[in-house]
Amino acid sequence: MVNAKPQIIGLPYDASSSFLRGSAAAPPLIRQALWSPAGNTFSENGADLAALTDAGDAALSQDPAEARDQIEMAIGVVLANGFYPIALGGDHSITYPILLAITALHPALTILHIDAHGDLYDEFEGDRHSHACPFARILEECPGARLVQAGIRTLTPHQRAQVARFDVDCIEMRHFAAGARPSAEGPVYLSVDLDGLDPAFAPGVSHREPGGLSVRDVLTMIHKLPGPLVGADVVEYNPSQDLGGVTAAVAARLVKEIAGQMMIANA
Repeated sequence: MVNAKPQIIGLPYDASSSFLRGSAAAPPLIRQALWSPAGNTFSENGADLAALTDAGDAALSQDPAEARDQIEMAIGVVLANGFYPIALGGDHSITYPILLAITALHPALTILHIDAHGDLYDEFEGDRHSHACPFARILEECPGARLVQAGIRTLTPHQRAQVARFDVDCIEMRHFAAGARPSAEGPVYLSVDLDGLDPAFAPGVSHREPGGLSVRDVLTMIHKLPGPLVGADVVEYNPSQDLGGVTAAVAARLVKEIAGQMMIANA
């Protein structure tokens, strides 16, 4: 897809959440913050998002297996129409079917995963498709994919074993704070779980983990991504836990900068 442009798509699904549900309500609020008259349509790198298109929210079942199929199909339509998807979650389980669609076109893919959690469990509470498991499923089924993680600060012994099993380049938050930075080569897929940020910046999440990334840390990683950036998601915004719309504004800012980076890096 030469010179493909970004397109927003909402994936309002949270039935695979392990703690608090609520992220299915996020996409309209992220859009509202993105297009708020309080700001303008330009990203930091000078891209004009006035032409950014929106596929709307996919109609999703809350049955997990049906929803996964529907998400994969919806992303497939975005790709077939010549766009790179920016998905608004939803819980983090949506990343698995998104990447099934994307790796069909880009099998040798670097995934940059920003999160407080590794999301590498083989299964969580009996569910192999929990939002705690998507990257285990992806790495099992997409052998050409390479996973790079940043901001991680909750690894269990099992997840450390999974990091070793899948040869994950995992930059824990303690190492990030000491100066380590992720290295990603294109094509790149970016997955941002908002709980990767410190709750001081993004309180509206279900699993708050203090000691995380700043908004500027994440923006800098976005701006340094090489092209092509072939897709992205921003997930786990839970409006029921937000304070004054702060997290919606952060999510919208990330979407704006991801779209701007796609426009510049993929030109």
